[in-house]
Amino acid sequence: MVSQKKMYAYASVAIGGGGILLSLVGGPLGIVGALLSAIGTGLGAAFLSFGYLAIPALTKVTKISLVNTVENYEVPPSQDVIIKHAGDIYYATIFLNVEIYESPTAQTDEGISYSEFFERAISSLRYVTKVAYIMYVEDVSKKRQEIDTKRAESQLKLQRERDRGDPDPLKLDRLQRELEILDVQLGKLIKGIKPMGVIAYAMTTAAGVSKDAAVTAARAQAEQVRTAISNSLNVETKWLSGDEMLKCFEWEKFFPTSIQELEDSMS
Repeated sequence: MVSQKKMYAYASVAIGGGGILLSLVGGPLGIVGALLSAIGTGLGAAFLSFGYLAIPALTKVTKISLVNTVENYEVPPSQDVIIKHAGDIYYATIFLNVEIYESPTAQTDEGISYSEFFERAISSLRYVTKVAYIMYVEDVSKKRQEIDTKRAESQLKLQRERDRGDPDPLKLDRLQRELEILDVQLGKLIKGIKPMGVIAYAMTTAAGVSKDAAVTAARAQAEQVRTAISNSLNVETKWLSGDEMLKCFEWEKFFPTSIQELEDSMS
């Protein structure tokens, strides 16, 4: 399935290509062509780099909805929820990204298993929630480079938060924990232990007698789920939209069968 950002990027490149051809004509058409070329190139780069932000913003302004008549679902212009109509009931589903920094089977320094933190998160939820994990063995050299980059970023964020006049204790604790986890991961790599990648997302669905009622209920549930998971697991949890949301929706039916395919889908 070709992602939205690639489709929009291809369309932008086509506009830019047409602009280049017009610019060769010269005169007034050449000026128009040069402008189209610049606009097409800029839009193409924007969609490829920031498609997760640009596309939902574009569809919201233009009020474009995605409708799948085969599976009978709709993605509204905000592109942060999937709506299905069945009988007299509307169902709205929202996906959340969960930033997992360590394997769910790992033990923390306090001797508490990750699964116990996970149970705490789930026990505080009032709604039916699905949390999915996709796990795979990562390339050692790429992982080492990724960890070094994340460590540098985490150290910078932690120092900035400490330098604030009124630092947030919860944020400080989360950043410190992220840094500690990265140090543990780096130590495992040095010992020759193969790194395991984890992609996690949460899914919650609400029902309503109208489309707006279902969406409103789903957003309220998603916020409660986001808060519970973030606080219990001490991780960053954010709402998904656009291609990122549709990717998780597709993974509910078929997920990547190889590491390369998974990495390509994430790019």
